[in-house]
Amino acid sequence: MKTVILAGGFGTRISEESHTIPKPMIQIGGRPILWHIMKIYSYYGFNDFVILLGYKSFKIVEYFANYLLHNSDVTLDFKNVAHTTQVDVTFHKKPCEPWTISLVHTGLNTQTGSRLLKAREYIGDERFMLTYGDGVGNVDIGKLIAFHEEHRKSATVTAVQPLGRFGALSLDENGKVTSFQEKPAGDRGLISAGFFVLEPSVFDYIDSSTDQCTFEAAPLENLASDGELIAFRHAGYWHPLDTMRDKQRLEQDWTHPDCPWRLWSD
Repeated sequence: MKTVILAGGFGTRISEESHTIPKPMIQIGGRPILWHIMKIYSYYGFNDFVILLGYKSFKIVEYFANYLLHNSDVTLDFKNVAHTTQVDVTFHKKPCEPWTISLVHTGLNTQTGSRLLKAREYIGDERFMLTYGDGVGNVDIGKLIAFHEEHRKSATVTAVQPLGRFGALSLDENGKVTSFQEKPAGDRGLISAGFFVLEPSVFDYIDSSTDQCTFEAAPLENLASDGELIAFRHAGYWHPLDTMRDKQRLEQDWTHPDCPWRLWSD
């Protein structure tokens, strides 16, 4: 089963970094968050990726095209350059990712649904997974797929309850603070965390006449109204990368010995 990753947005809310690189390439622990997401899926045995490119797509293409250079020890031998103009390169401690990666240029200003439709030839007419290139979590992909198969809907979305942005106060009738909780679970209900499982029938819900079809708008709304969208509740860790504060939180979590999304062994 292929895993499709949306990696084409502008990342305007974290422009401190996204003005030079696409948001999925922002590093957490010295690696792009896109790499972390792919490692999560790879842990569960899903190694066939379709990455939907847009803003500063060349940064993502160059990273994977030079993946060995980025992630290996390298010996460069210049002795024969004068005669052959070629440097002999030897890679040591090479990464062993069993990945197949299709990098698909879906347009600079294309919206998420239209990006997905543009990549249909790479996805095929089979069940596939879809997620965003800016959020990590310890979602059990095996259980997610089993849930999708059990309910037999066109689309399954992973639902989480986000943390609140501010500390919460409880007061008595005199204004005395009776409890304080720093950033409790949000009270706005569940939100989409991505980590979709989708049947090829979802392509029929995407408007092919425009590049401005947002997957989270009419396609998901119509899937829901048709009774073809179901939510897999995830009560574990999930965190997006939207702001610099998010980046700092993710960096802090990554350095913890029990980093919640580091399911793989080093």
